[in-house]
Amino acid sequence: MEDFSQEIPNSVIVRRLTKSYGAVKAIDNVSFRIGKGEVVGFLGPNGAGKSTTMRILAGLMPATSGSVHICGVSVATYPEMARRHIGFMPENNPLPEDLRVSEYLTFRARIKDVPSSEVKKRVQGAMEICQLHHKAANKIIGNLSKGFRQRVGIADAILAKPEVIIMDEPTIGLDPHQIIAIRELINSLRGKMSVIISSHILPEIELICDRVMIINQGTIVASGTPESLRKDFISQDRYEVSLKSPPEEFKRVVEQIGCGLSVEKLLRASADGYFDYLLTGSVRGNLGGEIISELSKDTRFAVRTVAYRKPSLEEIFMAATRRSWEQVSNLKSASSGGGSPEKRKGNG
Repeated sequence: MEDFSQEIPNSVIVRRLTKSYGAVKAIDNVSFRIGKGEVVGFLGPNGAGKSTTMRILAGLMPATSGSVHICGVSVATYPEMARRHIGFMPENNPLPEDLRVSEYLTFRARIKDVPSSEVKKRVQGAMEICQLHHKAANKIIGNLSKGFRQRVGIADAILAKPEVIIMDEPTIGLDPHQIIAIRELINSLRGKMSVIISSHILPEIELICDRVMIINQGTIVASGTPESLRKDFISQDRYEVSLKSPPEEFKRVVEQIGCGLSVEKLLRASADGYFDYLLTGSVRGNLGGEIISELSKDTRFAVRTVAYRKPSLEEIFMAATRRSWEQVSNLKSASSGGGSPEKRKGNG
């Protein structure tokens, strides 16, 4: 297998990037950095500016203002040179239906100016990394499954050994087995290439990525590891408790425990007499031991489980976008004179 692990000299640097369509800003003053070998998830609602940002990074669309440097090369000033450092896999990757996989990748290697003496080796190496060499190398692309087509797209993206890979929805439309295969493939690139992934499958992003950026209404509203974002956006710890206690009685018991605990909701009631609850605690910290200790004092409860419920990336995503919408709403309210009774009175 060919070695793609040569050291990557630089990262992606984006400064104050803006893209306007008339009075509408698709992205507004966006800045971030991608370290070498880092795998970063790029998330946001539909229309938030993800695809626009990724297309500008890939040199497929000009920015209105700001700058993008790929491995130290300005995308705006030297687009052709910058693109030599980038492998781009669009969401709906157009592939020729009538070519064999090896034929297509050979054609793409030549387009990417891979030296003639290196073409065969590069194609074979990319197919091995993407596990296409045994079953799919000589198959017609039109006969491949969606999962193998995605692998062909990734093989194409890494052919020229770029320092930066940009993938837009690489696991969309795949079944669970195919998603796992693509996840393992992306993990194999970690540390060798910087990878930026856009996806709506948030559990996959959490499993794959070192860091997450969330964009909403054209601005970056959150950036960090999933763990750091939990601390920033989720204010309460949550616990799932399963025991024999009806809701009203259990609520009274939880209030007596204290520690800021409260019953958020009844999750389910089982036929065997057990009730599963979701608790929230306004006091951050490991309250699981305290909950077990207090509930175990009454054997009637027959406590079955007490488990800390780690906030999911979906919950972080919702909290981050909700906060950004609230901030924009407050700014609009203040600028229109609705920020305070005094201001409204003065404008009356």
